[in-house]
Amino acid sequence: MTAASRPLDVICLGRAAVDLYGQQVGGRLEDMQSFAKYLGGSSANLAAGLARLGLKPAMLTRVGDEHMGRFVREQLAREGVDVGHVATDPWRLTGLVVLGIAGEGSYPHIFFRHDCADMGLTSEDFDESWIASARVLAVTGTHLSSETTRSAVLQAMRYARANDVRVVLDIDYRPVLWGLTAAGAGEERYRSAVAVTTALEECLPLCDLVVGTEEEIHIAGGSDRTGDALAAIRRTTRGAIVMKRGAEGCVVLDEAAESTSKERPVRGFPVEVMNVLGAGDAFLAGLLAGLLDGQPLADAASMGNACGALVVSRHGCTPAMPSRVELENYLARAATLRRPDLDDHLGHIHRATTTRARREELYVLAFDHRRQLEALAGQSGVAASRIAEFKDLIARAVERVAERTGEAEHIGVIVDERHGAGALQRLSRAGYWVARPAEIPGSRPLSLDPRDDFGLSLLVWPANQVVKCLAFYHPDDPRELRQRQEERLQSLQADCDELGRELLLELIVPSQNAVIDDHTTARALTRLYNLGVRPAWWKLQPQSEPSWRALVSVIERRDPWCNGVLLLGLEAPEEELARSFAVAARVPLCRGFAVGRSIFGASARAWFADELDDERAIDDMAACYQRLIGHWQAARRTAA
Repeated sequence: MTAASRPLDVICLGRAAVDLYGQQVGGRLEDMQSFAKYLGGSSANLAAGLARLGLKPAMLTRVGDEHMGRFVREQLAREGVDVGHVATDPWRLTGLVVLGIAGEGSYPHIFFRHDCADMGLTSEDFDESWIASARVLAVTGTHLSSETTRSAVLQAMRYARANDVRVVLDIDYRPVLWGLTAAGAGEERYRSAVAVTTALEECLPLCDLVVGTEEEIHIAGGSDRTGDALAAIRRTTRGAIVMKRGAEGCVVLDEAAESTSKERPVRGFPVEVMNVLGAGDAFLAGLLAGLLDGQPLADAASMGNACGALVVSRHGCTPAMPSRVELENYLARAATLRRPDLDDHLGHIHRATTTRARREELYVLAFDHRRQLEALAGQSGVAASRIAEFKDLIARAVERVAERTGEAEHIGVIVDERHGAGALQRLSRAGYWVARPAEIPGSRPLSLDPRDDFGLSLLVWPANQVVKCLAFYHPDDPRELRQRQEERLQSLQADCDELGRELLLELIVPSQNAVIDDHTTARALTRLYNLGVRPAWWKLQPQSEPSWRALVSVIERRDPWCNGVLLLGLEAPEEELARSFAVAARVPLCRGFAVGRSIFGASARAWFADELDDERAIDDMAACYQRLIGHWQAARRTAA
């Protein structure tokens, strides 16, 4: 099998865990009040970093048969990593690491990895043909610390060598993971140990590339003198050697170099450091991406330095890994970016290209209506508590359509917590695309529910729920009204960015006392983009063809990573919606619809009037919803 024909670029063998990162930066772990949960473990970080750079990585590891193990597998898959060889270990728990950023170079972390799942890896978890399906096998040194995992690593390396797969060793030395320090000394990075050096020496002859910090080079070479350690490694392997030197960059020694005197420095990228943890994994991702692109070792190492510079300026390890487009943007401006974490454009590219869940089509049933259903319940003389019962019926209609059509991955809902808490929780757990309203219904100027300082409320939302906000906004609104709404939207966007949530902005352009023409919506979007409001999704009214052209031009120019536009219904009859679908379906950036009362309005009136039983209401709403999906799909086919 030639390198070009191999289905995988890199197999990452090693640690996969969950990082619990203290969110109070600058404090002791003892004083942390909240933690962010991230994908972690050096090999998992590497796999995610490679996927973000456009490569095809696979993970070779084990996770526990529990919630954290499922989280690791799901996050790896979400990043684009092949998880076919992430085995489930029924007897061990997934590893956890608790970390903090205490400041002044202090990054305390505690490893909870006693007999953890990834250390249960054996040579039975893979075969030679699978190892041969990759261009590179990348191994982290922690898996040399036990007899069972060391045997698995050596077997994988031998398979790789026999099949012309390049072998890369990231020394990744943590004394605590070799049992050389007290369990709480996770921050300690170096302690000399003959047993560690011996284990590394056994695999060095099988390596084509060895990567480590200066301390890790010392342990691999068995000497506290850097020159002697490099010389010892060179005597053991003819592979290339890269020694990371933090802010100074790195030193490279080509595989053809017989003498360590031929080492070459590769300058780093000066940035203000927030967190060094994960920088080495980012470095290796950039280095391997460059090498697999055919770059010389020194150029690839420079790419690795840039990835490391971006990660040290951010919170977390895997979440901080850059995408390819983000890295290219940074490299073009690196000379002027000592604080990449404060650069608004770079930050937006990072969020848009690494955290947004891309979807091509969405068919959304919106039933976050509160004010309208409260009024209907009042008119029907029934208690408002019955609204929750009706919203449960809508949820059951959604589930019925998903089952009938097989379109679950394209089906979504918008549902509130006030009257739809049960449906919201059930549909979120089931994995549907779910958005949840943030606005006080009908407010103009916009107000958020339950408070305008919305970030505090957003903290308790599940991470998979999209933030939906409806704003009645016209670019020619009176200045005071317009500015109050814009400030609220800016604040909401900032909260979503800070907490890694997608924003769906529903924009209804009111016609009272203001002109609406083919450029009004485009002007509204332009104004909001100028203010830094860049939602993942727009939800917009039906538009004329000239209006679609104008607004699409704005979105593609100002935010080419926008997920797209969903068409709202405004309680239009089914026939009218079908006509608007026919126009919108010709616009590739329109990804589908988010329609509510057009689907459930008639059923709601009859049900609250006790003219319709539960099962008939579900059937009627499911049938209408399914017909609308059919109208959209037919319009898309016609447009194609």
